[in-house]
Amino acid sequence: MKLIIDTDAGVDDAQAIMLALSDPEVDALAITTLTGNVHIRQVNPNVLTILEIMKRDVPVYAGIVRPLIHEWEDAAEFHGGDGLGNLRDRPALTRSIEDEHAVQALLRLSREHEGELTLIALGPLTNIAAALRLDPGFPARIKQFVFMGGTIAAQGNTPNLTAEYNIYTDPEAAFIVLSAFSDATMLSWETTLAHGFVWDKFNALCAIDSVNGRFFRAISQETAERLKTTFARPAYLLPDPLAMAITLRPELIRESGKYFVTVELNGQHTRGQTVIDYNCVSGRAPNVNVIQALDTDGVYQMFVEALSQS
Repeated sequence: MKLIIDTDAGVDDAQAIMLALSDPEVDALAITTLTGNVHIRQVNPNVLTILEIMKRDVPVYAGIVRPLIHEWEDAAEFHGGDGLGNLRDRPALTRSIEDEHAVQALLRLSREHEGELTLIALGPLTNIAAALRLDPGFPARIKQFVFMGGTIAAQGNTPNLTAEYNIYTDPEAAFIVLSAFSDATMLSWETTLAHGFVWDKFNALCAIDSVNGRFFRAISQETAERLKTTFARPAYLLPDPLAMAITLRPELIRESGKYFVTVELNGQHTRGQTVIDYNCVSGRAPNVNVIQALDTDGVYQMFVEALSQS
């Protein structure tokens, strides 16, 4: 798989990137960055830190620094002020950001590998929206497009109660992207809520004594405590890792359906909500494969394999 990862490099992004870079079947061609969970000035060193820990060389391209229109609101409450759970003892960075802009890199790579690329978006869709505005032929050159974002039952995690954070952060970008891609795959917030790791399993992953395992534990602990104490969640949540898992191993998908999906841009309480035509009343062609259930045990085994390395 020729893979490009578009990321705002919070804790769950880092976990998802670890899954991808641990998979011998994956050829990671690029990681593109943007502002989302934290500002891009923190996202960039976060991505380089992941590569440093895993001893991997993947070109990293810095992208857009703010949403197209919407005012940016960070998610540091969940990811820590640095985006990586307030990670201590960061390694010295020997890798650096490429000179080429992320949007230009996306367009170039899509031409060089036309029909071969899997593109996964783990954050807001700003870079991807900009790429297709510059070149409307961009989506047609992508083999597979997967994104973590949106809600499928109006159960959001933002001040706009029905909206999920990635889509809420840049609704216009999401609207542009979903209007352009005819066959995207969506891993939603509700699917995330239904497919966490119960705490015993999470603790078992944190106990893996390897370079990757210790890094996983270091970046995950603050988020885990917040989920347990502030939100009383019965399980550790894995939004971006679930999206990555079904991208790398689609056989883990247990239930899905293809529907027309768009984004609400104007509602006082619903701006940023993904609107899904479940009953085919719009007359619009289905454009998104909505993942509703997946094999959590299979995802857990992926983590065991990834964290046991190095």
